[in-house]
Amino acid sequence: MIQTIVALVLFLFPLAYSPGPGNMFFAANGARFGFRATVPANLGYHCATWFATAAIGFGFVTAIDQAPQLFSVLKVAGSLYVLWLAWKFLAAGILHGAQDAHPATFKDGVILLALNPKAYVIIALMFTQFLTQLNTGNMASVLVISTVFTLNNLIAFSIWTLIGDTLAGYFRTPKSAQRLNLMFGGLLSVVAIWMLIS
Repeated sequence: MIQTIVALVLFLFPLAYSPGPGNMFFAANGARFGFRATVPANLGYHCATWFATAAIGFGFVTAIDQAPQLFSVLKVAGSLYVLWLAWKFLAAGILHGAQDAHPATFKDGVILLALNPKAYVIIALMFTQFLTQLNTGNMASVLVISTVFTLNNLIAFSIWTLIGDTLAGYFRTPKSAQRLNLMFGGLLSVVAIWMLIS
């Protein structure tokens, strides 16, 4: 069982730690508001991750197979949501609206996961590779895989948040903070477009 979990973490490493919608979202929020302010959104995202992963493990894949249009709807909705988040950063950078900005909430984290169909693809792929390898029974295996996946993502997102927070330390003046907002807004815009066309 330990060997399978190690293999699972190695499988997930490039997927979890490379730049993606979630990582960029939390890096941007870490840069803007600091690590501590991102904790509610991080908890929201990862509570939703655990439940979504378990649901997929228990048969959500079948529902997606039977209704492929659901994936398309989620793909567009997720892209638009990330684009809206990008606009919030760009508008803050353009309008100097730092006093109006608020850190992401628990609900924002849940929505970000719910509208990220690429996460569902990774989760489904993960189960096809590892569900039968744990030899603990299907229900127990789903719970183990869901927990490992969620904790691995939590660590990855926390690292990206700390990177954003640290980076922000070099951008404390209003002018440099504006440039940082524009940079992260631009990055999130690229991620949103990538989500839509890929």
